[in-house]
Amino acid sequence: MKILATIAEMKAAVRAARSQGQTVGFVPTMGFLHEGHLSLVRASKSTFGLTVVSVFVNPTQFGPQEDFKTYPRDLARDAAMLEKEGVDILFNPEAGAMYPPGYGTYVEVQGLQDRLCGASRPGHFRGVCTVVLKLFEIIRPDVAYFGRKDAHQAIVLTRMVRDLNLDVRIDVRPIVREADGLAMSSRNTYLNPAERQAALVLIRSLRAAGTWIAAGERRAAAVVAGIREMIGREPLARIDYVEAVGAADLGPVETIEDGTLIALAVFIGKTRLIDNAVVGPEGKIW
Repeated sequence: MKILATIAEMKAAVRAARSQGQTVGFVPTMGFLHEGHLSLVRASKSTFGLTVVSVFVNPTQFGPQEDFKTYPRDLARDAAMLEKEGVDILFNPEAGAMYPPGYGTYVEVQGLQDRLCGASRPGHFRGVCTVVLKLFEIIRPDVAYFGRKDAHQAIVLTRMVRDLNLDVRIDVRPIVREADGLAMSSRNTYLNPAERQAALVLIRSLRAAGTWIAAGERRAAAVVAGIREMIGREPLARIDYVEAVGAADLGPVETIEDGTLIALAVFIGKTRLIDNAVVGPEGKIW
């Protein structure tokens, strides 16, 4: 596996692969990898001649009071995991290369970026869209893989690709969970044992919502209220948001239907966690 740090090297490597007829799969990450990331890597490896994984903790998507400086980082660990999976290139650029002095160009997806996570993290999706567009331009992938745990992000980026007529397809893969149901996240490492146990209220509340919906409860307000009440009984939890929205526009819905996204963000202690479920046929959630 090659580890490349400069944009010029990364572009040259992709040009060389393309000249040999290879297709390119891409997995963008902020590192401190877990099984969720590796599931995306395997999806790319099963399809494409060249698999590129980026590890870049993007400063522009963090707010001033957020955890940019403390976000977990371990490049050697990540590289070992990716080499074991047979990744071809690990791209690990410096922040100064991605955002050189005088940098002033940013990308926004108006409307979508201001809902759910965007409402409590102003500017977050501006940073996400900007860095992902830059990575797409550098790597020129055929397909880029994202996990559905960050459902809002996947929806925003899919709209960006559509609106800008980019030659890349977004492939959103299922949430990967721990054995007890907690959605895998690099931020789970922040949790102490009591908080780790308390964090299970996220998946318990989503599963309870699935039970209510399957039993015939389709009033979005009632389902949201039930989730909020359930999470509210956990002393270590503080709700950021719980919403039932349309998966296309992230607008609130009155009636839960197939395809409705139930999304939540909850602070467990000081750690903000997200999770979601999509309503499927017969009210089943996934």
